[in-house]
Amino acid sequence: MRIAIVGPCAAGKTTLARELNALGYDAHDCAQEHSHVQTMWQRVTRPDTLIYLDASLPTICARLRVNWEEGYLDEMNRRLTHARAHADSYLDTDPLTREQVLDRVLTFLDALTSPRAL
Repeated sequence: MRIAIVGPCAAGKTTLARELNALGYDAHDCAQEHSHVQTMWQRVTRPDTLIYLDASLPTICARLRVNWEEGYLDEMNRRLTHARAHADSYLDTDPLTREQVLDRVLTFLDALTSPRAL
């Protein structure tokens, strides 16, 4: 299963992709937030599953040690609109540790691949 991970800067995309790859998944973080092409995430990664990680401006600023204005996040979110609308899973990473993000995503992926009861 090919997994694409999108979201604003500092939401945890790169970390999650690295951790999933270490566990044997085919995961790719996609810098959709920097692209004006709304479907870049589809073209570049051609995923079976799209995971959207989100973070608020205060969290992003704290993680990156920057002082961005709200307009910068608004622009990133505008560029991510298409990806968010097509995401199979959405996760707000603000209150979560790295380990909690990984655990929730693994639970989601397990539910996708587990046989369903009839």
